[in-house]
Amino acid sequence: MATTPGDTDTSVLPGAVLVIGACGQLGLELVAALRQRYEPHLVVAADVRPPKNPDLLAGGPFELLDVLDRTRLDKLIRQYRPKQIYHLAALLSATAEKNPLFGWQLNMDGLLIVLEAAVAHGVAQVYWPSSIAVFGPDTPRDNTPQVTIMNPNTVYGISKLAGEQWCEWYHRKHGLDVRSLRYPGLIGYKSLPGGGTTDYAVDIYHRAVAGENYECFLEEDTYLPMMYMPDALKATLDLMHAPAEQIKVRTSYNLGAMSFSPAEITASIQKHEPNFKVTYKPDGRQQIANSWPASIDDSKARQDWGWQPDFDLDKMTADMLVHLKEMQLV
Repeated sequence: MATTPGDTDTSVLPGAVLVIGACGQLGLELVAALRQRYEPHLVVAADVRPPKNPDLLAGGPFELLDVLDRTRLDKLIRQYRPKQIYHLAALLSATAEKNPLFGWQLNMDGLLIVLEAAVAHGVAQVYWPSSIAVFGPDTPRDNTPQVTIMNPNTVYGISKLAGEQWCEWYHRKHGLDVRSLRYPGLIGYKSLPGGGTTDYAVDIYHRAVAGENYECFLEEDTYLPMMYMPDALKATLDLMHAPAEQIKVRTSYNLGAMSFSPAEITASIQKHEPNFKVTYKPDGRQQIANSWPASIDDSKARQDWGWQPDFDLDKMTADMLVHLKEMQLV
């Protein structure tokens, strides 16, 4: 029997947490954050293959899982009896455009398999990330509203928009406490870019610390919403631990922190690395970026459950460079 939203209380977690897609950019850091919050052995990391660096997930259990394998998923849920599932496995925007049918299968069928398994096993909560990719060229680009014209024009965006509607449907029809955020571009120092259109804002820091110049695949004045990973983790955990009655949006919440262009992130880095240089050679990802918002109205998240970011561009740059330089020394 499905657990109704009113029954959910994750402030104290008597069961386990299952993180699917744990080896991705968000997954690695979310697993670490959850293991700090709960007993590490209760946070189960799962992915289709082991992490390249096993030490990254060594603090608790790791299980091999292809999210399209319902039998294997059922077995893990019966074994660990998770109270929460964080379903992060997906093919990102640029990668999905190169392999559209698999992108749709992984992003859409994977979500439906997780939602069905959660209902069947009485899992209390499911978290599933959406993206600014749900918006499209007809969407207002500046201060994009929570509810607006969408019309995504990428496989990734189409799958995320459909997924939002499925999340709302499972909440309405089955009482499943599904929660979601529309992430902007995510920037972190613990993993390399993973095939997204906003990934230039990760790679550019790695090149600067390595003493290399950077060739950007977007035009210098292309503004996109971005967020530093600590803020993304904070938002995810704040959302998942908010009382159910505060969660008014059951598709996915707009989430914002900062917006900047490649020229602005370059200038921010040059405050610390004055010899760093960037050239521009836009490719197919420019068309994807042109269809996405330049800035996000996340007032609904701020009103409903108190969202507030901690990092702006210069604060993020200083922190990224410090951590990447420390990693070079290890």
